[in-house]
Amino acid sequence: MFLFSAVKPVYSQEYSFSFGPLAGFVYGQSFELVYALYEPAEFLSELVWDMKPVFYLGSQFDFGLHDITARPGFSASLLFKAGIPAESGFMENRDWTSMVHSNLTHYSKHTNRTKQFLWLDLHAGASIPLTGIFYIKPVLVFSWMHFSFSGIDGYRTYAHENWEYIPFKGEVITYKQDWLLAGGGIIIGAYTGSFLQFELSFKYTPFTYCAAEDHHIIKNTVFRDYTGWGHFIEPAGNITLKLDKADLMLEYAYRRIGNTKGVSYISVNNKGFYLDDYKTGAALSLIDTRLTFKIIF
Repeated sequence: MFLFSAVKPVYSQEYSFSFGPLAGFVYGQSFELVYALYEPAEFLSELVWDMKPVFYLGSQFDFGLHDITARPGFSASLLFKAGIPAESGFMENRDWTSMVHSNLTHYSKHTNRTKQFLWLDLHAGASIPLTGIFYIKPVLVFSWMHFSFSGIDGYRTYAHENWEYIPFKGEVITYKQDWLLAGGGIIIGAYTGSFLQFELSFKYTPFTYCAAEDHHIIKNTVFRDYTGWGHFIEPAGNITLKLDKADLMLEYAYRRIGNTKGVSYISVNNKGFYLDDYKTGAALSLIDTRLTFKIIF
């Protein structure tokens, strides 16, 4: 009991945790790719799903030293975001199927509705003070993202039909992605000890994995893609207003995952899945802006 009572004041003075709501939006695109096998073009098919924008709500939990410039310590952050379903731009499908040239041969465009948007990030690592007000935080990064889209109405136009516009009505295609990332990063910050805290960060990993499913409703065809090694990068910056027992933080980040590569399984008319000959991939490019209000305990 004496040991606990002696340690608790030290913990209470040096470490704190904070929790609170956040709101923001992402602006960018998700990509579905099929690499050319014999065709002269780079891709056989590219499908682009807009998130322009997707608004979200969520919460964030942080744990770390109360004064991060006082001494080395431990830091951790858990962040969750859930998007608000809504129309978010367009979905475009481009094909290059010619065996003699790399010109576009098929094109379709539909209104895109983001149906599901779930995002979970975990950062954990050390905080190390430098000279004066500056510090660094090497961190491990884990992330899971789930996106689900629906392409509605729109039209198609093909080269072999003299680019005649053929309209669609209703839901034409759906697509979903589940991303898993594990990597590392570095955060460089400055804490004035009064009202303001600034941070710049950069995170990177080649350890990316994406499981995706594409359902072409009219053709009753489903593709399931399993891809990885897409080179994730995320530069970011934030500014925090330090209030009495509360933080108000504005953050801006750019998240990109380069073209992953892997295999695809196809099912036609619900007759079971078989391995497709073509290699597939996925990619992501998003600008993320959010405002977070946290109560410090």
